[in-house]
Amino acid sequence: MPPAGCVVDSMLLVLYVAGRTNARIIAKHRNLGAYTADDFNQLSDLIADLGGVIWLTPNTLTETSNLLGQHGSPEREQLLETLRGLIAVGREVMVQSNDAAEHPLFPELGLTDAALLGIVSSDRPLLTMDGGLYAAALADDQLCALNFNHFRGDELATK
Repeated sequence: MPPAGCVVDSMLLVLYVAGRTNARIIAKHRNLGAYTADDFNQLSDLIADLGGVIWLTPNTLTETSNLLGQHGSPEREQLLETLRGLIAVGREVMVQSNDAAEHPLFPELGLTDAALLGIVSSDRPLLTMDGGLYAAALADDQLCALNFNHFRGDELATK
């Protein structure tokens, strides 16, 4: 059975939105210094390979919006318009904050990541570069997380 999409963490969502808006923004955005347009292309291909559907939480969307908003105008407005379009086609899942805070790793990972752990599964894997979040997801199910570093085509992929 093909994947039912994937869960994408906030930082990779920032990359995805920036690339979809205009790949030149990636090199200019203060939060994307570690990424390239090639990373965006690889991320887009990976999302498509996983079914093309992005599963979202309100927590992840809030973090993504805040990070995107740290970019200057007029591109900031363009980024947020792209995010609006992603919200319209994505699948948003509400995870009660109280439920996320009950996750044993909440004190280590925080609310947003604990909420993500509540919605990932082997048919809806997590895409992340966050080592702690990746390890936590794998501890629950060896098939429910992908570390984006493993798919990157540059020297960072081996780190």
